Amino acid sequence: MRYLITGGAGFIGSHLSEELLRQGHGVTVIDDLSTGAMSNIAHLKTHRDFAYVIESIEDTRTLAELVDEADCIYHLAAAVGVKLIVESPVRTIECNVHGTEVVLRAAAKKHKPVLVASTSEVYGKSDAIPFREDGDLVMGATTKGRWSYACSKAIDEFLSLAYYKERKQPTVVVRLFNTVGPRQTGRYGMVVPTFVRQALHGEPITVYGDGTQRRSFTHVQDVVRGLCGLLQTEAAYGQVFNIGNNEECSILDLARRVKEATGSSSPIELVPYEKAYEPGFEDMPRRVPDTGKIQALLGWQPTIGLDRIIRDVVAFEREQGRP
Repeated sequence: MRYLITGGAGFIGSHLSEELLRQGHGVTVIDDLSTGAMSNIAHLKTHRDFAYVIESIEDTRTLAELVDEADCIYHLAAAVGVKLIVESPVRTIECNVHGTEVVLRAAAKKHKPVLVASTSEVYGKSDAIPFREDGDLVMGATTKGRWSYACSKAIDEFLSLAYYKERKQPTVVVRLFNTVGPRQTGRYGMVVPTFVRQALHGEPITVYGDGTQRRSFTHVQDVVRGLCGLLQTEAAYGQVFNIGNNEECSILDLARRVKEATGSSSPIELVPYEKAYEPGFEDMPRRVPDTGKIQALLGWQPTIGLDRIIRDVVAFEREQGRP
């Protein structure tokens, strides 16, 4: 099979490329490097079944040619990270909604299956824990820019499912919960690499809010297993799946665990949301997935816990020559 991965030079895309190549498939990556990096895929460039194109997916001619050559498409290209979302809401909305529209339109012309990566952010302020795929989505006010990302990804989901229903286009939607691992950058607010880098440099580990907000973190290797299984399973088409870990951790406890794992003397500092992001910023107190649906279909479940996730990120950062 030949797979096309949009946003393939990103953190998740590069790991997905590795796994597909390991399985004996061909992989083509398209990425404009706005948040991805060539360093993520540099080690793949000499592989005979790997190709890459540095271009935006909004270049419809290039995208159409790549779709023609592919058997299946992973659509991972998106504006990601809370910091980027708050600072660039126009880019977030346009990139996510229009980008998905362009990919689905191109794929539908040739009836090529597409997996659209969504996010746990779409659950918004729902308190129906653990989050189920058929649960209600509870968004904040439109005056709160933080929710623009969640709404844009929800539109992506509606559009994907509409293509499946109306045009018989094979699509599957995946809601990812805090994917973490080697190569992830903290540039746009990803918390684990940010904490690890701060700890390794002896800088204050900055916890936003009061640190009681709880998250579940999933190793990128577990996520990639789920992504591969879903697009390769026709029974998944037309459906939405959570991929995440059920192990919860408060952000304050995460900071303590990173500090211990690195042997750092860094202090842990609380930073008010309005100072970290913007006045009136809203956050979710908990974000935990119900993964029963993907487990029932594929037998998938996470295999790597948070301590191993932290160790892998620490090891990667040290391999990059950081303290």
